[in-house]
Amino acid sequence: MKILVLFYSTYGHIYQMAKAVVEGAKQIDGIEVALKQVPETLSPEIIAAMGATEAKKAFAEVPIATVNDLTEADAIIFGTPTRFGSMTAQMKAFLDATGGLWAKSALVGKIGSVFTSSSTQHGGQESTILSFHTVLLHHGMLIAGLPFAFAGLTSMAEITGGSPYGASTITGGDGSRMPSANELDGARYQGRHVASLLARMK
Repeated sequence: MKILVLFYSTYGHIYQMAKAVVEGAKQIDGIEVALKQVPETLSPEIIAAMGATEAKKAFAEVPIATVNDLTEADAIIFGTPTRFGSMTAQMKAFLDATGGLWAKSALVGKIGSVFTSSSTQHGGQESTILSFHTVLLHHGMLIAGLPFAFAGLTSMAEITGGSPYGASTITGGDGSRMPSANELDGARYQGRHVASLLARMK
């Protein structure tokens, strides 16, 4: 049983969440997990102008995915930052290249799940995940979120990301806030939840 955790990250927030998702998925016996990232579409010069060059070095060795990697997984957990309430252009470009898979119904019946980040508490996290779901539904995938069984969703002890649609983190306006313990726990729970569903299906 194979799970692919596929992400795009600029400053490392989604990469940290992706690693937590992998940790959670691996808690279920018999699950094989691969961590990959979608190709970057921005030039090194633009990345440098954004101040992201050093941050990207932390996950530069993570393999770059191809669309065929999607067919080899039984479940795919996608991670993307929020851009104006939707997924990043890099993730969208990758998904736009999956028309051939759609034509062959190659992803029908696979589990799909999404996690995200935004700079502010109400920065479009839910709209990003829900709009991402439409792509997965067009592919015939089965949607899994982050159940309220994860107690961290109802915590009022701190400002935190996370919704029943998926795990999320808040980066702060300058990107200095990295995922909190509660947000990482939500990501682990989501990974474990998807892995558990996959094991039950198999």
